[in-house]
Formats: sequence, structure tokens, C-alpha cells
Amino acid sequence: MNKCQGCGVLCENNLCERCFRIKHYNDYKVVSKTNEDFIPILKNISQSDDLVLLVVDLFNIGNLSLIRKYLKNDILLVLTKRDLLPRSVSFDKLFNYDYGIDYVDKIIVSSNKNYNFDELLSKINKYKKTDKVYVVGFTNAGKSTMINKLIYNYSDNKTEITTSPLPSTTLNTIEIKLNNITLIDTPGLLSEGDIVNYVNGNELKKIIPKKEIKPITYQVKGKQTIVVDNYLLIEASDIDLTFYMSNNLKIKRYYKKISTNLKKHIIEVNNNDIVVKGLCFIKTNKKSILNVYTLDNVLVFTRDSLI
Repeated sequence: MNKCQGCGVLCENNLCERCFRIKHYNDYKVVSKTNEDFIPILKNISQSDDLVLLVVDLFNIGNLSLIRKYLKNDILLVLTKRDLLPRSVSFDKLFNYDYGIDYVDKIIVSSNKNYNFDELLSKINKYKKTDKVYVVGFTNAGKSTMINKLIYNYSDNKTEITTSPLPSTTLNTIEIKLNNITLIDTPGLLSEGDIVNYVNGNELKKIIPKKEIKPITYQVKGKQTIVVDNYLLIEASDIDLTFYMSNNLKIKRYYKKISTNLKKHIIEVNNNDIVVKGLCFIKTNKKSILNVYTLDNVLVFTRDSLI
């Protein structure tokens, strides 16, 4: 039996039927997995001195301490998808943001724009203690896309890891030879409360941004309601709200209360971000209390302003 080059499962060919259909027909077969299936992989990594690339989606950062608590290894923090955030966003602000964990170094890259990959490879070689380098992160952080770009840029290897916006695309570890390095891709951990866990594939294509986000700002005077497709409703008054989300999502303002079956969260802000996990983040400009409604089980929280 071989390991599928796309997702890491055992199969008779170089590519399993599931990865073949994703690659050629965009036909995704859902595989039910939980973090309990993948955490043993992190614990195993922690027994080594191998360098870990912790890949973080700048649009959807996640709770990195969940991963860090299982890893004692040196971590190189790789911040991906810079191209999704507006070009006007300060590089220094993103680079110097407090990501809540310790690491030996960090770097911002963009796989779509092939940005900063020479520097990434240089840092890998600087910090690696062995020839094995593990690639770790949450679902849809951009791990497999980043590895495919490294393969394309720096080797004659024809291997291509399967990529998809849906969870549990990579199901086991996948080893790729890259000159003097063996990159080991790992399954993406499921981020608790992420909307990616509660919508179907067609909805994800709309929710997950694919190109530079165009922020939308509402200057809310008096009581107003902002509705984002079928996923989010915000009741606010006398505050500026700037939405960072996929350009494919529809947003509308109402000057009245709108009935909804979405779950209510009462959120207090003070010049920080509201995060609706996996859907969007919203920059605020003052102290206020807002009613935020979204899908059941989707996490809503505040954080220091990213932008």
C-alpha cells in the first residue's frame, strides 16, 4: 500500500479516489474527524527536536495556545494570506501583533503572490535542528498551499498536496523531500466555534475570501441593524463598524429591528475587534454594547484591534 500524495491515507495508487475527485472534479467527500484524531500527532512531534512551522491565517487567527500546549518544539510562526487583507493595512501592525504564544521567529508570506518565500526558506534553514520540519496549523490556514508553493519554487518534485476549503482534507502526515529538508504536512486542527464546521461546501466558497478584502464601514447614527447574508445580524447604535469579510457576502443596513432565529450574543467593545469565528472581524471605534446574532455554536469574541 502507498500513502496518498494528496491527503496521506493508505491507498493502492499515488492518489486516493477522494483526492482524485477533489482535484479533477471539485467533488468533496466529507470525512468526519475530531481533534482527538489529530492531537496524538502533535504529541508525537513534541518528542523530537524538529522545527515546527505554525501556519496562521491572518484573516482567521485562531487560538494558537491550543496547539502550543502540545508542542515543546521551537516554532517558526508563519503568517499567511497577507494578500487577503487590504494593502493599506500596516505591515508592522500585523508583524508586531501579539499572537499569544512564544516562538523563535516569525514571517509574513503570501502563497498566492509568492511573497517572501526566499526568506521563509532561509529562516527554516536557520532554525532547523534536524532535516525534518513539521507544518502545523488549523484547518484552512494555508498549510498545504504553502507547501505546494515551496515544492514549486525550490524542487523538481512533482508531488502536489490536495487543497480544499473544507475541514479534514489532509488526513495523515505527508512527507515531501525539499533538497536538504523533509517537510511533513499534518492534518489541520479543527478550530472550536469556527463557522467552517457548520456550513456546507457551497456556503464556504462564499464565506472564505479568495482575493483582497474591500472593507465596508457603516457610521451608525441612532439604532440600526446590519445584516450579513444568513449568517450575522448586529444591532448597534452610535458607533462606526468596519467589516472585514469575503467580498462575496451580501451586507445590508436597516433602520429598524429585524427578527431573526440566529443565536444572540451581548458584546461589549472599546475600540477593538469583534470576531465572528471564520466569517469576519469588525473593527469598532468607541466603547459600546452590541447585540450580535449568528449561527448556533459559532464563537463570537473581542480581541485587540488587528488593523
